[in-house]
Amino acid sequence: MIRAFEFLNRRYRGPSAVCWLSVILPTLLATAYYGFFAADVYVSESRFVVRSPERQTAGGFTEFMQRVGFSRSEDDTYSAREFMLSRDALSDLDSTFNFRNLFSRERGDMFSAFPWIDGDNSFEALHLYYGKQVQIEIDTLSSISTVKVRAFDADESFRINQRLLEIGENFINQLNERGRQDLMHFASAEVETAEKKATAAALAIREFRNRRSVFDPERQSQFDLGQVSKLQDDLITTRTQLAEVTSLARNSPKIKVLRDRISSLEDEIKAAMSKVSGGGSSLSNKSAEFERLALEREFADKQLASALASLEQARNEVQRKQLYLERIAQPSKPDVAVLPKRLKSVATTFVVGLVLWGVLSMLLAGIREHQD
Repeated sequence: MIRAFEFLNRRYRGPSAVCWLSVILPTLLATAYYGFFAADVYVSESRFVVRSPERQTAGGFTEFMQRVGFSRSEDDTYSAREFMLSRDALSDLDSTFNFRNLFSRERGDMFSAFPWIDGDNSFEALHLYYGKQVQIEIDTLSSISTVKVRAFDADESFRINQRLLEIGENFINQLNERGRQDLMHFASAEVETAEKKATAAALAIREFRNRRSVFDPERQSQFDLGQVSKLQDDLITTRTQLAEVTSLARNSPKIKVLRDRISSLEDEIKAAMSKVSGGGSSLSNKSAEFERLALEREFADKQLASALASLEQARNEVQRKQLYLERIAQPSKPDVAVLPKRLKSVATTFVVGLVLWGVLSMLLAGIREHQD
C-alpha cells in the first residue's frame, strides 16, 4: 500500500495521494452524505422515577427523610428500564405503531434506516436497532431515568416515548398486583392454618370433657377444696364440743352422737380429698392433661388473632400502590431535528483525516529515509 502511495505521488501533481485518500475524499463524501442524503432525526426526551411508599426503618436520619415523602426504589428502576428495552416492549411498539415501517428506508437513509446495509430484517436485528434508537439513562444519585427516543418524524418520536412510559407504568402495576396477590395469599394461608389449629384445640378440650366427665378440673378442685375446708371447720367445732361435754359429763349420751359426727366428717373429708388428689381419676391427675390442652388452645387462639391482624393489615396495604412510576418530565415534542450534527460530523471527518494524513506522511518519510 505504501508503494502504491509513492507511485501515485510521483504520477500526479498537486495534493499527494495520501492527502486525497485520507483528507479530501473522506471530507467530500461526508459533505455529500450529511448535506444531501442523511435523514433528519428528531429526539423526544422524558424523565421518570420509580418510587415506593415510605417504609419503616430503625430510625435516625433515614427515617426522617422517608417521612417527608416517598423513598426511592432503585432496584425497581433498573427493572423498569430493562423491561422498556426488552423484546416484549419492542413487540408492543411494533404491533402498536408498526415500528419497522417507522424506521424503514423510505423514511430514512441507507445508513440510519432499518434494515441496515447487511439487509438483515429479522426480529433480533430489529431489537439491536431498537437499542440504538431508544436510550434510557439512570442517574445513580437521584435514580431519575431519562428516556430518549430517536425517529425520522417529530410526532413519531413523541408517540413512541409516550407509549414507552405507558409500558413502564403497566410493568410497575404488574409488580404491584403480583405483590398484592402474594401478600394476600400468604396472609390468608396463615389465617387458614391458625383457624385449623384453634378448631383442633377446641375439639380436643371438648373431647377431654366428655371422656373424663369434668368441665374444668382447676375450678372444680377449688370448689371441692372449699368443701373440704368447710368440713374441716365443722370437724374442729365438733371435736371442741366433744371435749367440753366429756369434761363436764362423761356419761352424757351426746358423746356418742358427737363421736359419730366426727367419724362421719372425717370420712367426708377423705372422700373429698380423694377427688382432688387421689388416684388416676382425681382432679389433680386430670388437671395436668387439661392444662396442657388449655395452653394449646390459648396459643392457637393467639396465633389466630395475630393472623387475623396480619390479614387486616395486608388488606389495608393492598389498598395502596407499592410502587409508583412518577413522570418528572412529560415526553417532549421536538420542533427541530437535532441529529445528525452535519457541520460537526464533516468537521470531525476533516480533522480525523488530517491526523491520519500526518501519521501516514511521517510513515512514508521514515520509509524513504530508511531506503536512502
